[in-house]
Amino acid sequence: MRLKETMLDKLLALYRPAARIARLPKEAQDASYKALRWQMMLSIFFGYAGFYLVRKNFSLAKPYLINHYGFSKGDVGLIATGLAVAYGLSKFVMGNVSDRSNPRYFMATGLILSGAINLLFPSLVGSLWAMLALWFANGWAQGMGWAPCARTLTHWFSDDERGTKFAVWNLAHNIGGGIVGPIINGALALAAVLGLAALTGDGTLPFFLIFYVPAVMAIAMGVLIIIFLRDTPQSCGLPPIEEYANDYPDTGVADPEREMTAKEILVEHVLNNKPLWIIAFANIFVYVIRYGVLDWAPTYLTAVKGCPQDTARWQFFVYEWAGIPGTLLAGWASDKFFHGRRGPVSVIYMLFVTLAVYVYWQNPAGRFWVDSLSLFVIGFLIYGPVMLIGVSAVDMVPKKAAGTAAGFTGFFGYMFGAVIAEVGIGRVVDRWGWDGGFKLLLTACVLAIALLALTWKKHHEKD
Repeated sequence: MRLKETMLDKLLALYRPAARIARLPKEAQDASYKALRWQMMLSIFFGYAGFYLVRKNFSLAKPYLINHYGFSKGDVGLIATGLAVAYGLSKFVMGNVSDRSNPRYFMATGLILSGAINLLFPSLVGSLWAMLALWFANGWAQGMGWAPCARTLTHWFSDDERGTKFAVWNLAHNIGGGIVGPIINGALALAAVLGLAALTGDGTLPFFLIFYVPAVMAIAMGVLIIIFLRDTPQSCGLPPIEEYANDYPDTGVADPEREMTAKEILVEHVLNNKPLWIIAFANIFVYVIRYGVLDWAPTYLTAVKGCPQDTARWQFFVYEWAGIPGTLLAGWASDKFFHGRRGPVSVIYMLFVTLAVYVYWQNPAGRFWVDSLSLFVIGFLIYGPVMLIGVSAVDMVPKKAAGTAAGFTGFFGYMFGAVIAEVGIGRVVDRWGWDGGFKLLLTACVLAIALLALTWKKHHEKD
């Protein structure tokens, strides 16, 4: 019994924040810091992209569930909703746990669990409720990805460079989600060369590969995170980032290195943080626009604008990938021109989003190039505020509360904004047509701008 307790203690110790070690000689600190900062960024970038491999792959599996296994569109929508709900809850709850954990093992655990769930998922294809339960569990494991990245970024990159660094890391969303399709296509091509189609014999090999291939990659990435990711600079014999960068933001705590209790983080620094509540509510309306435009674009373009299906799919692609340069510009501008204030860039972006949504709505049918340009502009701009709200959240709290704060805003975005974008817009369009849907989107734009404007000067107390 004592042996088991000792082994359990050792296992749990892995998840506790890493202990500080003796500092390296001063002459060795700069080179070590620079090398490790690159190592940390690459670890969380590719690690977080790995989470998307075992989340977005379900969209590719939907046609097989419907056509080969007899599930309805409502069934597959229910499974997808299970992940979204679990993810929104987990991002907040596990964000709080992450603030008191070593990201090296916490993030790896979430990614490996998500990979294991994907390996198991095809074996449960006969039961809707078993699939729903398992995909809900996947959503919970997925919630273990964002927060440890936020903890890593806030410990290894200074306050005045954080917008740019967050923007670079944030591209993992687009990269991870965008490469799922090519990975599966490559796996199918290899399977054809090796003559593996006979393993199923009924045309469902792609369905299995959609889960198995990303799962193996995610598990491998989880192992690499354990190998390469580290907790804090102090655990590597280096000074804290504030000392290294000579950047000491006022976050309302006397000792920014002190680990805090879950209650202290949640009550003192999150629930009693009025500016954080403001951006959390702003995130609802930003997510309404993000998903309201993206998820309904193919339906709207083909039904109202007479757009061919293949053109609509390319326009869908344009929206998503336009966010890459827009996100980078937003992070850089918030650091360069506004000295770490995120509100001004978010407001400016949202003003132009409003204009682009209006043009997208009013553009006559047949002028597809205007629709494409409008979607490019919306995609280019909307991911800036999405990213900057997350950065603002960690700016507004001590770095030991970064995961909880970011999870708090993410909870509002997914649990309310994404639901309004899907269910709300669908019901509004059913009753009042697409004009009603666009009026809802424009209302969300105005409310997002109004709330984000309240944070124009909010950046700790140093301004």
